[in-house]
Amino acid sequence: MQKEYKTITEISGPLVFAEVDEPVGYDEIVEIETPDGQVRRGQVLETTSDHVAIQVFEGTGGIDRESSVRFLGETMKMKLTEDLLGRVLDGSGQPIDGGPEIEPDKREDIVGEAINPYSREYPAEFIQTGVSAIDGMNTLVRGQKLPIFSSSGQPHNDLALQIARQATVPEEEEAEGESEFAVIFGAMGITQEEANEFMDDFERTGALERSVVFMNLADDPATERTLTPRLALTTAEYLAFEKGYHVLTILTDMTNYCEALREIGAAREEVPGRRGYPGYMYTDLANLYERAGRIEGVEGSITQIPILTMPSDDDTHPIPDLTGYITEGQIYVDRDLNSQGVRPPIYVLPSLSRLMDEGIGEGLTREDHADVSDQLYAAYAEGEDLRDLVNIVGREALSERDNQYLDFADRFESEFVDQGYTTNRAIEETLDIGWDLLSMFPEAELNRIDEDLIEEYYEGGSEEEGETVEASADD
Repeated sequence: MQKEYKTITEISGPLVFAEVDEPVGYDEIVEIETPDGQVRRGQVLETTSDHVAIQVFEGTGGIDRESSVRFLGETMKMKLTEDLLGRVLDGSGQPIDGGPEIEPDKREDIVGEAINPYSREYPAEFIQTGVSAIDGMNTLVRGQKLPIFSSSGQPHNDLALQIARQATVPEEEEAEGESEFAVIFGAMGITQEEANEFMDDFERTGALERSVVFMNLADDPATERTLTPRLALTTAEYLAFEKGYHVLTILTDMTNYCEALREIGAAREEVPGRRGYPGYMYTDLANLYERAGRIEGVEGSITQIPILTMPSDDDTHPIPDLTGYITEGQIYVDRDLNSQGVRPPIYVLPSLSRLMDEGIGEGLTREDHADVSDQLYAAYAEGEDLRDLVNIVGREALSERDNQYLDFADRFESEFVDQGYTTNRAIEETLDIGWDLLSMFPEAELNRIDEDLIEEYYEGGSEEEGETVEASADD
């Protein structure tokens, strides 16, 4: 029998404090009924033998000391069914697309369970996003967590939509009857305008058919923001580990999620950590990010792309800093490239996919992938360094070889990185563009590529050109 209390002692921000006469379970779901009959849901955030702190999902407006509190004796659960694909839900898991109520096959606790390290299979196998700067230079593999580091005003939402729309498993593996591909899209603290943009794109492109979308808007209660990624990941775990899907989970914006943690921590009067964020934020983020992965003997997988906006473009800020420790790399969205009109403005030099080697190579993409990527990185890095030198001495003072690298840096950004948000490039096309760019150098400069691959793919300058460039370098 549910016990009802009218013992609210304090209301602070999104929290309600009440007295109890027996212990209440941590994370237990609570219903609070206001004097005018409205019912709000909440969750036990902190509990002692005689007091509880309740986090209210729908906001505390209208709740007073006369309101009654009922403890339901269970934790927050997500209704799960394969029919969730194609549905749009709010940040607390309720349908907002005008469709029927969810008829679940099962209900699961949203906190989830960590994958047993012994059973965890190493992330591997290629996921094609259709974005050259990711597929060619910072390859995403199944079971990986690869965040996108952006900043305020940047087009990270456009990039997120492009990945959600275009991401696929390799065609040859799909043809063998392996798992289907699904996208879980969790949006936290976004504006109504952004929500409309997301939904228009999902519906226009048909991507919604293989997606489950969770929408928490900026004017929704901040406490709901802490539920949204957990609901999304619980759905992902069900589809991946019970239904055999390869699931790509995109979470945007993790900065809004962390701001909600800070707001709740301030209401609880916790001792703050770095820049006012809770000291447990690392653990909290790890609980979310580590729900990506693969389980040995299980067909499906969960791959995560969390997106965060770095305050003041500062990657030493606690949110990107802690995220970088937990995840396996990062993709940088660059403000300068964006101002130059490069779409998507991915800056490949500080970007990194630590598991890239597991997803590329013969039989998955092409055997020249790793060598081409290394050579493109080296050439672009040298071109970037020379741009700084040009600002001091001018192009006329540079050698012919240096000017070639400067031209390469310009072409790399305009032809390889800049592809727009509607172009979907197969990995073969990406690598062909890479070879075309590298072929502007004499063969002698391609010192990171195997000779057999050069013989097969290279279409560049002659040995005579190579001697000219070497002579210029000696001068």
